Amino acid sequence: MKFGLSSLLLLMLVQPAMAQRKYNKTILGPLHIETVKVQGGTFDLGSNDGSADRKPAHTVVLDDFYMGKYEIKQQQWMAVMDENPSFYKCDECPVTNVSWDDVQEYISKVNSQTGKKYRLPTEAEWEFAARGGVNEQLREGKHIRGGVNELLVADNKKGLMAPEKTKSGERFSGRKAGVQSIAWYLNNADGHVHRVGLKQPNDLGIYDMCGNAEEWVADWYALNYGSKDTVSNPAGPVGGKSKVVRGGSYASAANETVVTRRAAYLPDTKSMSLGFRLVEVK
Repeated sequence: MKFGLSSLLLLMLVQPAMAQRKYNKTILGPLHIETVKVQGGTFDLGSNDGSADRKPAHTVVLDDFYMGKYEIKQQQWMAVMDENPSFYKCDECPVTNVSWDDVQEYISKVNSQTGKKYRLPTEAEWEFAARGGVNEQLREGKHIRGGVNELLVADNKKGLMAPEKTKSGERFSGRKAGVQSIAWYLNNADGHVHRVGLKQPNDLGIYDMCGNAEEWVADWYALNYGSKDTVSNPAGPVGGKSKVVRGGSYASAANETVVTRRAAYLPDTKSMSLGFRLVEVK
């Protein structure tokens, strides 16, 4: 009888642990969101070329943050929301057809289940990470010192290197390579999303920031978001009608996969090409 009670007690102790291991395997496994530390710095957000809502390029200072290495995948969404809204089904592909409001519900649930704190990136964080952060290579000879965008230009006469501020930046996600090698877009995607991480990453090791799925960010949209003053950790307007979407998608032409591309969608908008990635607050 004593042995029986001991065995029963042991079983009572072991069962919750076994259940927790099963829970971790089936639920927390897919919920693991891999992030990349993005060292803060100073850069020029936006562009003086192209669409009016990308102008003017203006100086922004950001603190360190942790950006999702990949877009949130369909299996990660299903592990929390118990359904897959994506038109093109693929566990390892980015979840799409989710509204900004849906994403907020997902974030609330995933934070509750994991005990971590995730959020959408601001558009300044998104563009800085897409460019490659402080590793951004604007053109040959470019270096960044102290987190500030500087171009070191060779002085042929003196044999010296002198810093020169620049407003220019990489067109495609911090890489000098053409869009074919770093993005799924209109000319190579065959009309649908693809498994994350198949294309080349940018200089930070972050994938698919120029194509595959366009991405929700946290900010309300403003047509003119420039400032003549340096702004620290901008979070966009305090209100508005539309939320900002960044990056291109599998359905975008090459000129709409650039790091400065931004669009305005109502928060309840859903699209087969629209997904998101998250920032982890540590």
